[in-house]
Amino acid sequence: MALFEETNPTASEKAHSRPHVTAHALVSTLLCVLFAIMYLDRVNISAAAASVKTHFGLTNTEMGLTFSGFSWAYLGSVLFGGWGARKYGAKSTLVVCVIVVGLGTIATGLAGGLITLFMARLIVGLGEGPAFPAATQAMRNWYPPHRFGYIQGITHSASRLGAALAPPIVAMLIIWTDWRVSFVICGVAALIWSAAWWVLFQDDPRTHPKVDPKRLEDLSVTLPNRSAKTPLLALTKRMFPVTIVMFAYGWTYWVFVSWLPLYFANRHGTDLKSSALLTSALFFAGLIGNTVGGVVSDRLLKRTGRNRFARCSVILVSLLGAAAFIFPAMFLDDLRVVVPLLAAAMFFLELTIAPMYAIPMDISKEYAGLGSAYVIMGVGISGIISPVTFGWLIDLTGNWDVPFATGIAVLLCGALAVVLLRPDLPLGDSGEACSAPDPVLRR
Repeated sequence: MALFEETNPTASEKAHSRPHVTAHALVSTLLCVLFAIMYLDRVNISAAAASVKTHFGLTNTEMGLTFSGFSWAYLGSVLFGGWGARKYGAKSTLVVCVIVVGLGTIATGLAGGLITLFMARLIVGLGEGPAFPAATQAMRNWYPPHRFGYIQGITHSASRLGAALAPPIVAMLIIWTDWRVSFVICGVAALIWSAAWWVLFQDDPRTHPKVDPKRLEDLSVTLPNRSAKTPLLALTKRMFPVTIVMFAYGWTYWVFVSWLPLYFANRHGTDLKSSALLTSALFFAGLIGNTVGGVVSDRLLKRTGRNRFARCSVILVSLLGAAAFIFPAMFLDDLRVVVPLLAAAMFFLELTIAPMYAIPMDISKEYAGLGSAYVIMGVGISGIISPVTFGWLIDLTGNWDVPFATGIAVLLCGALAVVLLRPDLPLGDSGEACSAPDPVLRR
């Protein structure tokens, strides 16, 4: 009887019931891969520093100048990312940025001396500077306010994954082939990503063919507007304290990014492979810190409804914690103790990132990308000064611990500046500061 007949789903019903990749999962993956590639192309120069330094006969000061070349262009171009995403969309802006990064990375592998090496790093910085503000604008359109810390946390964790993978990957390629090959491979990876982003991403999530309608709730979408005027002065006033705090973070961050392999080799006598693995371990600690900082900040926001407390408390603990763990590492020689201390310092330092990048998203939906440029400017300015200062102090004193002491002092100054941050006061769409909170955000 039909009542007892077995009903088997058709092939089309089976296909329909299979889990599929949602638009948000796809975009999250693309953004994570982007951040990983950006940091892979940023950190590979420090991973190859020993080989590059020997090949061209560079001093520590000259090597520091090479490191800083990235930051000069990074700082000079950073505002164009938020501006470009607002005018032309995050899709087009990021494609252009990542192609420039890819070409600059390949050019690094083709450098013939200090000048061309410096110029190649300038090109990489020129592409990376606008990339993160453009990505922030994309996040602001695709994610609701209570997920700002989360998406910034996982994407920056992915960036630290790229930084963690760079030392062993570059070391392996140097051993197998040559340091130049590593830069060519990293550059090609960036070009492949730009093609995937162009095909798979849409500026308006509502038009994406794979979007889940439930994920469109609580979104506030801002589409490209070529006639829009930018309230640069008002935004600068609001974001300047963020730049100050990020300068303090960036000072020690650039010490980790630029000098760790040479620090382990010269201060503790490790070989190329060991230096790469130890450096990688510290960046893995930073990877965890990025995600934890974002998740904790969002949970504090959800629990207390106090936006300022949710962001600033995590940032304060981050800067103080990093300083506390760096201090004893300067006086110890046993790597079994030094490495865990520096890993803990990196973990706490990276707690800063997600809540700091969430602040411009909290302050403005229209200019979130441009606002995040001020976050990056703090890191960019410190990136110009810190690596060169570090190299100069080493050449002057011969002591690899002295620059860490300056980092502690700058971190403590940054902790004092946290009180100036005001993510609880949004910026109106016209660029005027609002006394009342944005109704979309829980304060």
